[in-house]
Amino acid sequence: MTLLEITLLSPLIGGLLLAIIGHRQIGGWINVAVGAVTFATSLAMALDVFAHGPTLSSGRMFYIDAFNVYLVALTAFVGFTTSIFSRPYMRHEVERGRLTDGRLRLYHAMYQGFQFAMLLALSTNNLGVLWVAMEAATLTTVLLVSLYRTPESIEAAWKYFILCGVGIAQALFGTVLVYFAAEQKLGAARDDTLLWTVLHANAAGLDPTVLSLAFVFLLVGYGTKVGLVPLHAWLPDAHSEGPTPMSAVLSGLLLNVALYALVRLKMLVDASLHTHLAGYLMMGFGLVSFMVAGLFLHRQHDIKRMYSYSSIEHMGLMTYAFGLGGPLATFGALLHMTVHSLTKSAIFITVGHASQLAGTQRIDKIRGLIRTQPAIGWGLLIGTVAIAGFPPFGVFTSEFLLLTATMKSWPWLAVPLLVGFGVAFAGLFRHLHPMVYGEPPPGQQPVHANMIPVMVHLALVLWLGLSIPSFLARWFEQATVLISGGSPL
Repeated sequence: MTLLEITLLSPLIGGLLLAIIGHRQIGGWINVAVGAVTFATSLAMALDVFAHGPTLSSGRMFYIDAFNVYLVALTAFVGFTTSIFSRPYMRHEVERGRLTDGRLRLYHAMYQGFQFAMLLALSTNNLGVLWVAMEAATLTTVLLVSLYRTPESIEAAWKYFILCGVGIAQALFGTVLVYFAAEQKLGAARDDTLLWTVLHANAAGLDPTVLSLAFVFLLVGYGTKVGLVPLHAWLPDAHSEGPTPMSAVLSGLLLNVALYALVRLKMLVDASLHTHLAGYLMMGFGLVSFMVAGLFLHRQHDIKRMYSYSSIEHMGLMTYAFGLGGPLATFGALLHMTVHSLTKSAIFITVGHASQLAGTQRIDKIRGLIRTQPAIGWGLLIGTVAIAGFPPFGVFTSEFLLLTATMKSWPWLAVPLLVGFGVAFAGLFRHLHPMVYGEPPPGQQPVHANMIPVMVHLALVLWLGLSIPSFLARWFEQATVLISGGSPL
């Protein structure tokens, strides 16, 4: 078996096994073990691609290059560390009476099913399979959002399902239009007209009008999954009502996968049109999302909703950066995808512990974390400082690169970017100070907090802010060349 096959089969087989025994005490450990195997094989595959270049499977159904293999490794890593946090956290939820054994089994099975869907979407070479994998990721997370079976969680799950269902339908129509353009160029008798490598190699001959229209539908469709304004309404509800481990992987991973799909399709459109139309659309949607989400940070009363709007803000910034294009902006966007995933998943893990400690997700009820349980308080403080873009954390480095690229290409857009940074900073810290330093409510008892994943993630983000390792920098440079117009093979 190849490393890719093991990487994909591990969560699939693990999910099937957990569907049978996921309610038992050993279920949490199996979830961790499957995550460890998936991460180990994905890392080995990433090192192989880094050393020998892109690979195309024998049937051409899977294609791995510097762009998607780094996202595969990142997805497997965050999925693994979150499963470590998830084991005691979800067991505590059962002890509190919020979950039954049956729902715990559903959680473990869907967690690995979600991992499989994301890894499939990242590694497939077929745009049709990409769409199917994104829909599978939606269905698994719908079940996770509604896990607690409260009226609020069921409403959030339906909202997520309906909005993302409408969005994914638009993406399907866009995919059909891409197939139509390819069929005109390559002929109807071929069975490889939806393979990305084939489309990219023949992009110059594809009908630019059809591809332009297709990208509009694809941007709306996959943009819904990215959380771009005005298609973002599902995301805060899904974060606030679902279990915290789901929020960590949803914000840190699924949004990246949807953005990856958009960037892959933008590469096709750019090669066909030889204009910046796709980039302009992504810049517009991204900048609006960045600004609107920053404003909404000020009006939140639920801690998970607040950080979900921070995710929308950062995904808007990444979408803007990939739309801006050029080596500097693309490198900064790739770095930002990495540090945002690590930081935001660490924040949601800490938020989960803070909510268990306070017995609520309401911001005005979470007070004095540093006094009550210093590890949680410091974790939330450092995580928020990192995601707000303070030096020397990696988010500052990536945002500085994006600002520099903007000043080089579109100097007047630097003003709304700086204003957006300031608005988001104020929105986060107006709520953070009383939660961390306020007077704790009487009778608050400490909870068992597994902060190891948080410390590992934040240490990596600090390391990337101080000095990007040479192998990772070369990795990003290879991906930057591919995205900016280099040859895929």
